[in-house]
Amino acid sequence: MAFSYPIYRAPDFSAPALANAPDARWAAVEKDGVAPEGFHSTSMYPEYFKLDGVWRLAEKSRMDSSVVWDGDGSLRVVENRNLRRGERVILGRTERGEEGIYLHSHGFDAPGTENDDQFVFRQGRSRETSYARDYDRLIELLRAEREEGNILWVMGPAFAFDRDARYAMQRLVEEGYAHGLMAGNALATHDLEGALLHTALGQDIYTQQSVPNGHYNHLDICNRVRASGSIPQFIEDYGISNGILYSVVKKSIPFVLAGSIRDDGPLPEVMGNAYEAQSAMRALVEKASTVICMATMLHTIATGNMTPSFCLRPDGSVRPVYFYCVDADEFVTGKLIDRGSLSATTIVTNVQDFICIVAKGLGLM
Repeated sequence: MAFSYPIYRAPDFSAPALANAPDARWAAVEKDGVAPEGFHSTSMYPEYFKLDGVWRLAEKSRMDSSVVWDGDGSLRVVENRNLRRGERVILGRTERGEEGIYLHSHGFDAPGTENDDQFVFRQGRSRETSYARDYDRLIELLRAEREEGNILWVMGPAFAFDRDARYAMQRLVEEGYAHGLMAGNALATHDLEGALLHTALGQDIYTQQSVPNGHYNHLDICNRVRASGSIPQFIEDYGISNGILYSVVKKSIPFVLAGSIRDDGPLPEVMGNAYEAQSAMRALVEKASTVICMATMLHTIATGNMTPSFCLRPDGSVRPVYFYCVDADEFVTGKLIDRGSLSATTIVTNVQDFICIVAKGLGLM
């Protein structure tokens, strides 16, 4: 059965409460990087602002940011650190129209299923939950998104430790089920280690046997990639023909590697400035219509905070952004939900098993 996207139902702006609502207030930024007092902070839901008597949708949103009303009438959602002096920032702390601001949390609900809660924490699940239907829905979704969407994968290094998981992800990329990749130094380093030396952290990625002096392997990989000058050049220099990074480079898929304080090397493409990395990550998130985060708590929460629950199709219509969090630890999935990422589907399982099940379901293995 073909995947069907839910219909978005916009707010009824003819209803008295919204028709009679005042225009939203705004104030100019006085100092770069500092929002005016009383600024409105955004969520992952569609939010509308009444300006010059017209309700306008902030088209590209994310959590915990300000809304700038540009001179051409458009609305931009901007992290406070990126605000510039003179920009007009929306003010207001209510979201039901009282201050010309309306948060629409039920736009994809079927008629009659709405409740009175605008912002609640829910959907927590455990390793005992049945995920059979989730897998079926995800496989249908990926088939649909390959044709008309943008699939973004956020990955921890666990994939690089297993031969079959690396191959499964490689096949997904090669067959068009990936339009972007976000990870850290470890995923890329150990994937390239697996490609060249068939190890990860010095252990064979199939037998798990430690090889002599294997603890040097990932350090040697970092050093060799740095000597090559880039990941693509390393792949060419050493004739790499397998793995996640190999397929991403081969297919010209954009990727962001965000660094951390504990990184070895790091690889040349790893971004050591956290805010530059955040901006680069957001650039990929803004294009995404499906986001799948796997076995990486900090990257998952960071991505969840910058991912809206909706995006616009080329024709301007509103559609959902699908967000999956997959981890063997219930703490990680619970932490994501506690941070307010309400539109996430959580799957508590080993990510190596998860990616193989998905690849097999798509007929790739």
